[in-house]
Amino acid sequence: MAAKVKKGDKVVVLVGRDKGKTGTVNKVMPDEDRVIVSGVNMVKRHQRPTQFQAGGIEEKEAPIHVSNVAIADPKTGEPTRVGFRTEDGKKVRYAKKSGEVIDV
Repeated sequence: MAAKVKKGDKVVVLVGRDKGKTGTVNKVMPDEDRVIVSGVNMVKRHQRPTQFQAGGIEEKEAPIHVSNVAIADPKTGEPTRVGFRTEDGKKVRYAKKSGEVIDV
């Protein structure tokens, strides 16, 4: 199946404590159906000091399920579903709300 969410896409979080926040996708994990979005689902991890790095509390993004995010419409920034169509012999993704092409 074709990927509806790709690295670099601007997405909106639909549910959870970060509902309504937007960010760009840093990493996609298709085997687990999860994505890592910049600035969303932040968690604190305690890091033990090693010979090469200092210890402390590190804050980083945790994966979020792909069903809990939606692509932001290129025109309005609202969450939208993604469809596929062919334009000039190429398969492109488009926003179902506005009809705008997402792929550049």
